[in-house]
Amino acid sequence: MGKSVRALVLKGEKNIPAGDIEICYGDVCDKDSLYRFFDNKENRELFVIHCAGIVSIASGYYQKIYDVNVTGTKNMVDLCLEYKVKKLVYTSSVHAIPEKPKGETIKEVYEFNPDEVVGLYAKTKSEATAYVLAAVKKGLCACVVHPSGIIGPFDKGRSHSTTLITDFYKSRLVAGIKGGYDFVDVRDVANGVISACEKGNAGECYILSNEYDTVKDILYMLHEVTGKKEIKTFLPLWFVKFTAQIAEFYYKILRQPPLYTAYSIYTLTANAKFSHEKATRELSYSTRNMKQTLKDTVEWLESKGII
Repeated sequence: MGKSVRALVLKGEKNIPAGDIEICYGDVCDKDSLYRFFDNKENRELFVIHCAGIVSIASGYYQKIYDVNVTGTKNMVDLCLEYKVKKLVYTSSVHAIPEKPKGETIKEVYEFNPDEVVGLYAKTKSEATAYVLAAVKKGLCACVVHPSGIIGPFDKGRSHSTTLITDFYKSRLVAGIKGGYDFVDVRDVANGVISACEKGNAGECYILSNEYDTVKDILYMLHEVTGKKEIKTFLPLWFVKFTAQIAEFYYKILRQPPLYTAYSIYTLTANAKFSHEKATRELSYSTRNMKQTLKDTVEWLESKGII
């Protein structure tokens, strides 16, 4: 877009954005810390991309997830109204959209109720999305994007998808589970968000999905791009559900994102037939091949010495 960029960064964050970017330290949970981020003495047009959030497949309740995903979003929205920003693009999630029966295509909705979705993460995203759309009625120019399961290179943290790829590469993953989901390249999502800044209409929602892949498909593609041993054992769901709590506790001890929990098992067996037709039509949104995404991710992880 050729614009100057100001990034809100949490104090103590190790992965600082590189390039010609103004770094502004603050915390979405602390409204007073955000005023410098919104400072606009030059009276420039401000476009705010709010993507701060905690993605979680945890089964229990964690106050921090609510504080960041809901309270943090409310703080950002309120300040966008106060500072009369040109546009806010809020990164929600497909999890905020109520699930339809299997076989039916899930498209954009415009009313969000946490009671209609399953899991803490989904409920927080639903409540936050409702708050953003309510602010539109107060005069805020804002639109919402709903990514599906994000995967891809440049992840300096420890997302669930990166953990899966790393464990497969290092032969720590010896079995898979049945089920699947709609996985989308992080770069395609980023392009969709930028396009929403330019083309997204106020009060509109856009699903940024890709296509459904089974876990078996993902693992086989990883086998092809890495040459590592193919996983042929896939555990029955009754066994996975039985051991989910143990696995969640195990990864908590390791201080790593769990590969599966009771909630993630629910997700992998739920309807994930999302349509990105609207985003393709209105935002010129496009997606790339998942095998290429996995290849690029593996090469990036190798280049950083992570695997």
